[in-house]
Amino acid sequence: MHQLLGEAEQVAVRQAVLDHRPCDVGLSGQLWTRRLVGELIAKLYRVRLTEVGVGKYLKRWGLSFQRPDKRAVEQDPDAVGRWHQETWPEIRAKARKGGGEILFADQVGIRSDQVTGRTWGEKGKTPVVPRSGNRFTVNAMSAISTKGRMHFMVFTESFTAEVMCRFLDRLAGHFDHKVHLVVDLHSAHRSKKVRDWLAAHPDDVELHFLPPYSPELNPDELVNADLKHGLPKQHRARNQAELAAETRRFFRRRQRPPHIVRGYFGSPHVRYVLDENPMSF
Repeated sequence: MHQLLGEAEQVAVRQAVLDHRPCDVGLSGQLWTRRLVGELIAKLYRVRLTEVGVGKYLKRWGLSFQRPDKRAVEQDPDAVGRWHQETWPEIRAKARKGGGEILFADQVGIRSDQVTGRTWGEKGKTPVVPRSGNRFTVNAMSAISTKGRMHFMVFTESFTAEVMCRFLDRLAGHFDHKVHLVVDLHSAHRSKKVRDWLAAHPDDVELHFLPPYSPELNPDELVNADLKHGLPKQHRARNQAELAAETRRFFRRRQRPPHIVRGYFGSPHVRYVLDENPMSF
């Protein structure tokens, strides 16, 4: 299939379909069809595709036409609205006034038995991927900025306040100006130990918190998704050290070209970070 959309554009469209309804992005309807996905692509990238062409992309992205579940929505729309209209503009203005830089951060866990990607199998029979009884996990924390910066730390212990302070130490060491770090409401981020660290380093880092249940507002979530799909699929790590090494290699590959990092901010639901008008989509 000739690819009319680049990889970053495909990631952005796929994420928009998963995270939003058509009516959320200026189209009509509550449910996605191939026609509406095609309209979204045309709206974002001025590329016109047939419904057959759109279907090929959807299949390539691992999406299928399904009946949606009805689930309780925990996200507070008013809190998200305040983030767009008040909180985010205030963070941006504060960073500009003080000559600081804004980074979005998140943590992610990678399991050795995580199966990503797809495989061919007999129709009507789901393929089985054997799993080793020796399962292990590594964790990572990363932070990205619109300037194309990416900073990361890979660790084997659980994510705790102590780990967060270690990440803040390392992050602050890379900058000669203040960092405004946007994170979620994980308990480690709000712990007394982290608050004490911030109080001792007021000119280095300031934390800002996203609304609850709003991962789609954090562009670093796209880094996590990219990581889980970007680790080797044919050769699986045999131990925790190998998995940690593979995770570090992924981040170093993404870290070097600034345009790759900036591409994470191109997805529709995080494009507000680049937009001077927080109400536009």
